[in-house]
Amino acid sequence: MSSHTAQTALKFQGKLIVEADLTCETGLHIGAGKGSLEIGGADNPVVKDAFGRPYVPGSSLRGRLRSLLEQASGLTPSEMVYVSRRKGQEVRIHQSDRPDDDICILFGRNPGRMERMAGEASESSSATPARLTVYDAPLDMDSITAAMRENLDDELTEVKSENAVDRITSQANPRTLERVPAGARFKLRLVMDVLCEEDKALASAVAAALRMMEDDTLGGGGSRGNGRVRLSGVRAAWRGQSYYADGSAEAELLAGADSGGLLGLVRGAEFAARLA
Repeated sequence: MSSHTAQTALKFQGKLIVEADLTCETGLHIGAGKGSLEIGGADNPVVKDAFGRPYVPGSSLRGRLRSLLEQASGLTPSEMVYVSRRKGQEVRIHQSDRPDDDICILFGRNPGRMERMAGEASESSSATPARLTVYDAPLDMDSITAAMRENLDDELTEVKSENAVDRITSQANPRTLERVPAGARFKLRLVMDVLCEEDKALASAVAAALRMMEDDTLGGGGSRGNGRVRLSGVRAAWRGQSYYADGSAEAELLAGADSGGLLGLVRGAEFAARLA
């Protein structure tokens, strides 16, 4: 847990900028929902922007990082609350009122009544501003090469066919899944606000979650081979108050690294001092 307390005063100190290339090691599927079905198209299309280009929504990235940190923290069901209780579409996340809960500090929390998985409903009057902002990751069009396009089912995507087989009758139930192909590259950008000295330690959790994501999955169908990703070209920079108030230059902390390099940076003995 963090060193935050109920008496910790918040005052803007600066922003930690993290940028990286997110490359698909296997096909990536982040669904667009059934409202996007087209005649003759895949059963499960990927989300695309207004120009028809696939992208990774910031909400998907942020949710995956939060989920990985929740798993790593071994959080108990009593601290899980329902965001949605609609049958078949339940959404449960971790939320607590503890001032040293680094997950709630990093991702923010809202006041109000929320139903818990176990025990009585929580009634919180405190709101915590989120420190971490995760932006939509656009596709780097140069990563879709001419050789790749020759084997794609669409200009920028492929269609993966799958079968669900009934264990009694052996009847196949085919389905198709649209994916961004392996080799596609997206531009990742995260910004962590530092509102007090204690916030600097939260960068370690962000770096750890990014590193865990490389050995986990992103998007849908992860257990069926989709969504393995890798980070490269990681860059980190610090923009303190003077950057915004006086136009001072940012301080570059890291360039051309991988996820391990980022983790080493934020866990280094001099990291907090460099955010000045």
